Amino acid sequence: MGKKKFLNQAEMKIGVIGDEETVAGMLLAGVGHVDGQGKKNFLIVDSKTHQRQIEDTFNDLTTRKDIAMVFITQGCAETIRMTVDHYNDSGKVVPTILEIPSKEQPYDPRKDAVMQRVAFFMPTALAAMGLEV
Repeated sequence: MGKKKFLNQAEMKIGVIGDEETVAGMLLAGVGHVDGQGKKNFLIVDSKTHQRQIEDTFNDLTTRKDIAMVFITQGCAETIRMTVDHYNDSGKVVPTILEIPSKEQPYDPRKDAVMQRVAFFMPTALAAMGLEV
């Protein structure tokens, strides 16, 4: 029998990297998971969090087989933009990276890889939102 590529739907999780309010909201919604060894699927980023720790968590979440999607606030994604862009350019689909807005920073669709793809296939989409590509 062949090797299983994906876990079943019930075993897949969502990873979260963001500010305290965003991560707390996601945890209250049931996204959080801590396994027996204390490995978490989330990271709360504050002013004391080093860029290397964010990168390490991002790389850990994107290589885990039980993570289907990673939510990362746009501010955190900007901190590790090269790492996020490298992952997006790799062509991997699972886990999917979604940049989400946070309370502190307004959302900028021009920096979001998903919106860049939308703009590529539908050039009028961002123009309809009043943005220039």
